[in-house]
Amino acid sequence: MTNIGLHKFNVITKEAWQSVLSQVENNYNFALIIVVKNANKNLKTYINRELQQNATYQLINIDNYDSSDNTLISDILTNIDTKADRITTNIEVMRYLLNSKTSIEPRQFIHKLQKKFNNNFDCHLLPIDSILQDYKIACFDMDSTLIEQEVIVELAKATGIGEQVNEITEQAMRGEIDFNQSFTKRVRLLEGTSANVLANINQNLTLSAGAKTTLALLNGLGFYTVLISGGFVYFAQAVADKLNLDEYHANELLIDNKQVTGDVNLPILDSVQKAKIVKKIAQQQGVSLDEVICIGDGANDLAMMKTAHLGIAYHAKPIVQQQADIAINYTGLEGVLYALGYGKLFE
Repeated sequence: MTNIGLHKFNVITKEAWQSVLSQVENNYNFALIIVVKNANKNLKTYINRELQQNATYQLINIDNYDSSDNTLISDILTNIDTKADRITTNIEVMRYLLNSKTSIEPRQFIHKLQKKFNNNFDCHLLPIDSILQDYKIACFDMDSTLIEQEVIVELAKATGIGEQVNEITEQAMRGEIDFNQSFTKRVRLLEGTSANVLANINQNLTLSAGAKTTLALLNGLGFYTVLISGGFVYFAQAVADKLNLDEYHANELLIDNKQVTGDVNLPILDSVQKAKIVKKIAQQQGVSLDEVICIGDGANDLAMMKTAHLGIAYHAKPIVQQQADIAINYTGLEGVLYALGYGKLFE
């Protein structure tokens, strides 16, 4: 188990940002982080030109100042096959300090960037305090976040109940039933499913790109890591074990005589329960919610993302991206590290 101790990763990260802050006269109050695939020289040129022409805000590229010692990162990654983990390597991470009275002008600048370059990059604008924050707990959703699949979809395929599951999902999307009702109905359809089916699905689940690297780094750097899923413990436990997470929380899929019973234990782990678990874990660890980050992709992750100081949408549904503090679309899960303010990790 990883104990919460000295948070070396954020010390390194903060040193890079603070080093520049200590050398400038103006009060730089935002951090701007751009992660772009296939290093785009035109994008960089455009940004530099904007810097010279715009008088309403100022930008400083901190990558010109960063002299962080990466020895710790290298040591942690010694036993991680980053290639097999499908890390996104052909990228550029551009980090800027931004001075502006409000976030309006910077957001207009970002909108211009996205329009001109077809939104083909991740762009994170955060108050500088969010970059300097000493985060200690990272909570992750499972389906389509830590793993590439939606387990209920895989179960539906394996048991031939795809049409029924889709209808229930559509009812939920139309607002005719809530999450708890839809969950109960879907689990009821699984009644009689052999435990062997679950084992086969479990064996074929694939971790998201960058998941092993990201969790190895977070664990090694002092984070307390947690999986919080509206799915099933049967699968969450296996994923948590693979990634060495400290805790996992999910719904119990009841099995009797090697078959799924179709019943559920209450309370069902929905969005409200997810948020409650985040608060409980923070309290148990003696950590403020300002020191918590949450990562997810679905609407049922929004409550826990809003509970944390930093909510990160990972290849998420549009409504989630709109409400999250940060949205990652162009890297694997290692984009979480860039969102926390760290520079390019891999060549």
